[in-house]
Amino acid sequence: MLNNREGQTVPQVTFHTRHDHEWVDVTSDDIFKGKTVVLFSLPGAFTPTCSSTHVPRYNQLAPTFKKHGVDEIVCVSVNDTFVMNEWQREQHADNLTFLPDGNGEFSAGMDMLVDKDDLGFGKRSWRYSMLVKDGVVEKMFIEPDLPGDPFEVSDADTMLAHVAPTAEKPKDVTVFTREGCEFCVRAKGMLREAGIDFEELVLNRDYTEATLRAVSGRSTVPEIFVDGEFIGGAEELEHYLAKDIAA
Repeated sequence: MLNNREGQTVPQVTFHTRHDHEWVDVTSDDIFKGKTVVLFSLPGAFTPTCSSTHVPRYNQLAPTFKKHGVDEIVCVSVNDTFVMNEWQREQHADNLTFLPDGNGEFSAGMDMLVDKDDLGFGKRSWRYSMLVKDGVVEKMFIEPDLPGDPFEVSDADTMLAHVAPTAEKPKDVTVFTREGCEFCVRAKGMLREAGIDFEELVLNRDYTEATLRAVSGRSTVPEIFVDGEFIGGAEELEHYLAKDIAA
């Protein structure tokens, strides 16, 4: 049974975590008491939807959440601490706190522990997210009770729309570069000065010239894309940023 626990306190459990080769027990009070916390829980570390979408988007939006009063964003899964620590490193999810619910005690206390025997997973958490204030659940987004692993409402954007409906989301920016390119350095500097985070792809390390031609129709660098829009090189980026600031 998937129960909505809005208005109720979170389960009092101890999470057995590992930090710097030492065991560190973290309690529910350590996580929630006196704080505003967004928690999202999912079926398993390294699984497809969790790794490709759920974790990355919460990690990307974490600074925006924190600007709007959220103290911490927590990812919970019924996995041990070694798996969760390695998954966090693999995801580069430094903006999040990963908690191992190895015995499923927290998930069971939330009425979210389900059978995944058909996948060979055993007992795992149903996918959901919640906003918790001082240990009390204010809002829950629970995925519909359907076969498989639905992912419709527990995403970061849905939660952010609840926490801060008018919040401006960060732009999705990718810069294609090559080593030793002065124009690439200039473009990255302009983005940093504008306070815009970006992902950098380096020629012959992350992509080939054929890929660059395929996505931009050009073979020069830098080539910059913002929110799915092809901006162009450093000069075009300068005009784009000037227009964006003026707007």
